[in-house]
Amino acid sequence: MNQKRIPPQISIAFVKAGWHAELVERCETGFQEELARRKRDDCRVDTFDVPGSFDIPLLAKKLAASGRFDAIVAAGFVVDGGIYRHDFVASTVIDALMQVQLETGVPVVSAVLTPHHFQEQPPHLRFFGEHFLVKGAEAARACLQIVETFGRLVEAPLSAGQSAAHLPQTG
Repeated sequence: MNQKRIPPQISIAFVKAGWHAELVERCETGFQEELARRKRDDCRVDTFDVPGSFDIPLLAKKLAASGRFDAIVAAGFVVDGGIYRHDFVASTVIDALMQVQLETGVPVVSAVLTPHHFQEQPPHLRFFGEHFLVKGAEAARACLQIVETFGRLVEAPLSAGQSAAHLPQTG
């Protein structure tokens, strides 16, 4: 089988929630800046918007099932609005994203954040805006690492009892 380690063009779907869009968009900015810093012009990133974090898993599943993407990144901000159990929503979203990747085999990187305390005040907006930049860069690194690891699996499939540490290294 003559397959390449890593696809010549890495295709990534970036799904972001619209609640607190000004903060969530900072995650995408951090993601794109990290790709540029690493000079990864072999990555194509398609961005998809959904109303809220609760809507991310279904779109992620449809995108994964399309076969067009090597990885999916999910970005959202689930806050305690005092009306509903935000921790329940966040847990549901994360559990569903894990299920998507297990069912489809397409890696899903989560940058769906749930702060302990958030108020729409300048100090919190600044802090979480900066935090989302960091999380976006972390998501880019994680995304590249998992796609490259999967690429090595295509080249050298694991046999029973073998760990990923035995795979050929890239770089």
